Amino acid sequence: MSHMLQPTILLLKEGTDTSQGKPQLISNISACCAIVDMVSTTLGPRGMDKLIYDTRGNVTISNDGATIMKLLDIVHPAAKTLVEIAKSQDSEVGDGTTSVVVLAGQLLKQSKEFVEDGMHPTIIIKGLREACRLAKDKIRELSFDVVNDNNNNNEDEKNISVTSRELLIKCAATALNSKLIGSHKEFFAPLVVDAVLHLDDDQDINLIGIKKEKGGSMEDSQLIHGVAFKKCFSYAGFEQQPKKIFNPKILVLNIELELKAEKDNAEVRVEGVDDYNKIVEAEWKIIFDKLESIVNSGANIILSKLAIGDLATQYFADRNIFCAGRCPDDDLIRVQKATGAKMQTSVNDLNAQILGTCGLFEERQVGGQRYNLFTECVESKTATIILRGGGEQFIAEMDRSINDAIMIVRRARKHNKIVPGGGAIEMEISKYLRKYSRTIHGKQQLIINAFAKALEVIPQQLSINAGLDSTTILNKLRQRHDQENGECFGVDLNNDDICDTFKSFVWEPAVIKLNSFEAATSAACSILSVDETIKNPAANNEMPNNLGQGSGMRMPF
Repeated sequence: MSHMLQPTILLLKEGTDTSQGKPQLISNISACCAIVDMVSTTLGPRGMDKLIYDTRGNVTISNDGATIMKLLDIVHPAAKTLVEIAKSQDSEVGDGTTSVVVLAGQLLKQSKEFVEDGMHPTIIIKGLREACRLAKDKIRELSFDVVNDNNNNNEDEKNISVTSRELLIKCAATALNSKLIGSHKEFFAPLVVDAVLHLDDDQDINLIGIKKEKGGSMEDSQLIHGVAFKKCFSYAGFEQQPKKIFNPKILVLNIELELKAEKDNAEVRVEGVDDYNKIVEAEWKIIFDKLESIVNSGANIILSKLAIGDLATQYFADRNIFCAGRCPDDDLIRVQKATGAKMQTSVNDLNAQILGTCGLFEERQVGGQRYNLFTECVESKTATIILRGGGEQFIAEMDRSINDAIMIVRRARKHNKIVPGGGAIEMEISKYLRKYSRTIHGKQQLIINAFAKALEVIPQQLSINAGLDSTTILNKLRQRHDQENGECFGVDLNNDDICDTFKSFVWEPAVIKLNSFEAATSAACSILSVDETIKNPAANNEMPNNLGQGSGMRMPF
């Protein structure tokens, strides 16, 4: 009977919630699949939008997977993994965020059957990683190399001859297809490409500014080959300043140019009126010495991060100098990089080396706002896109769409390998993995075959979101991919059928698919590797820093 008197050993704090084993794993998979079902309807050109609003009344309308996942207040710990992969896909390549979430969810759904049948998660993870490796190798094999038509001297069928700009426009148009501005992709795709091509070889996308101006139509949006920002707060005398300057000298400051009373900063004792007048004269002399030093530097455009007061504004206007205070930080950084100006925190020792320049400065009316434009910048190439449109939510979604397209064009400019879109590459890799699974034996055969089946969710969901019969479309695609020269066939949403998406110029950079497959597989493996969830109890009854538990006397009850 002694074994019945063994004391209970408590390893975790009382109230700790633990769940483990197969039910816990299945619960995690089900939670992730619920999130996937929510965002899967946004996939593709015919995908629907989601309207999300919070307790503050902020409204967001979007079909961007990463944006939706960020705005959803997901509390399930395992489901948060899908939020992270959507963020990583968005930051890495900019597009394909919905695809990676949908693919990860389908991989988990296929794995759920194996878990319910008693297969160990480690075996499933091993099979998924092997299938992902094979799929990535096949993507590299199926990708097309894009070469400049001026340098293409061979007739290799794996090389396509287009100019660099044509390639980028087609990739940008494919990225914009599924966006709110997809109906105007012929206008926005060249605009995005020209903005990216205007950058230097380092392709710093921070040098591309996006400004939003309500009003007008979408095609009133414009590309400025330089820096543009809204007119800053100004005092009387601003209208007398020049609004167009050729080859200006630009001075960027981080000081305040306002008349300050020194009595506010120090205790000053005076014995008479003459002493007080000397203090006032000294205050005026301080500000005028600063302004004189700036004028003597030779600059005719003054930009400051801090305020420029009415006295300084009128002083500069009388000397035919333009000034702007309280300029936004990001705009000042782009002005410095574009013009070569160096920000100064003092007006001492101002010389020509710290001044920037550009070909033309002008103030122009855009919509209901005045914009300051710096163009023909020779120091560093930069660009600004001014978006026009209706409501605030609509322009915000335009901003997200343009940002995704910029990321895609930037990637395509670095990596000149492309693959056909519209689910064509997924169907071809699915066929390849099915054939490969028949050459091996054991449980890995089942897992690789399940990975192949999961890839079909992309063309299937594209068809469903377009209102097509997904079963018919998938059967046509399987039949066409089994035939010769059928590897580029995908869903044709324009004619509600299938087509050669490569010849239809539905192109995607291969790096998108490579990153998407890797991220989806990693997320699925991460969730499958969790066999226990532990939730620590909330310490509501404990006082911070163990207060009340010292060596002092206890208070009586």
